Amino acid sequence: MSDGGGPALLVVDDNEDNRYTLTRRLRRQGYENITEVDNGRAALEALDKGKFDLVLLDVMMPEMNGYETLEHIKSDMATRDIPVIMISALDELDSVVRCIELGAEDYLPKPFNATLLKARVAASLEKKRLRDQEASYLDQLEDEQKRSDKLLNAILPAGAVQELKATDTIQARRFEDVAVLFCDIVGFTAYCDRTPPETVVGQLQNLVRKFEGIAEAHGLEKIKTIGDAFLATGGLLQKVENPVLAGVKCGLEMVAASAAMEPNWQVRVGINFGPIVAGIVGQRKFGYDLWGDTVNVAARIAGEADPGTVLLSNGAWLQVRRAAQGRSKGLVALKGKGELELIECRSVG
Repeated sequence: MSDGGGPALLVVDDNEDNRYTLTRRLRRQGYENITEVDNGRAALEALDKGKFDLVLLDVMMPEMNGYETLEHIKSDMATRDIPVIMISALDELDSVVRCIELGAEDYLPKPFNATLLKARVAASLEKKRLRDQEASYLDQLEDEQKRSDKLLNAILPAGAVQELKATDTIQARRFEDVAVLFCDIVGFTAYCDRTPPETVVGQLQNLVRKFEGIAEAHGLEKIKTIGDAFLATGGLLQKVENPVLAGVKCGLEMVAASAAMEPNWQVRVGINFGPIVAGIVGQRKFGYDLWGDTVNVAARIAGEADPGTVLLSNGAWLQVRRAAQGRSKGLVALKGKGELELIECRSVG
């Protein structure tokens, strides 16, 4: 509808007396927002400049007749849904049928009958109101769907969202060759104790957003954050040519990014490679999670890394040894695993 003045009507007729009679009767029926033009070309210009709810269009006009005007209105995606009532003399009924076939909503015979005019204008406006209402509902549904998709993508990896949409569920699975990356902040707990909470959360938010972008750029999938730790995988739901190499590149970039951002935190990165189990737990506050020895060891490796370094298990190192430069830290005792050789990766390429 128009801007608060009731339905906007456009009357198109080259005969001034017809326009006067029609608009006077329309105003008696409560329609005040009426624009008059005397030819089809002027009608198209008016439709281009303003919004209208109904067009009353004469068939026989010079310069551009009703057929041509109607065809233009119905071919333009911006105006095709505006109802058009054709105005015709009784002996022009065949041409009215042609107009209905071209997309006109209805017709009015001349001379104008007040009761018929009121019924057909009201019916056409009601149909447009219902169409507009339906279009608004569809737009709302589309907006809600976008918000739902955004929320799901904030909670779940992209691959899990795709599976959920396709099958209405996410199956728990075992994945054999997955790179698991843990990145945590050195001295974060002590920093929290001496820094205002809003500052801590704001800076952590900036860093996590940066890490999310870095992970995505290298083909890794963020699984979640656990306190100050960032957990991501390579080769889980999204195919990556060399998951460990992608993880190492991601880890090195994370180290550099954190050092360059306020408050210049140092991070340590641990990477492991092997089988994991993944799936969804919970019903209300659910989350996509990982389980298995590969995950646990990756977390413990991160705890053994020196600040500002990327540390790999020997199994992960074997996946990148031809593309990376590293230094062995020797055998390191890990809780529940005994002594494992860990390799610090300094660069790739």
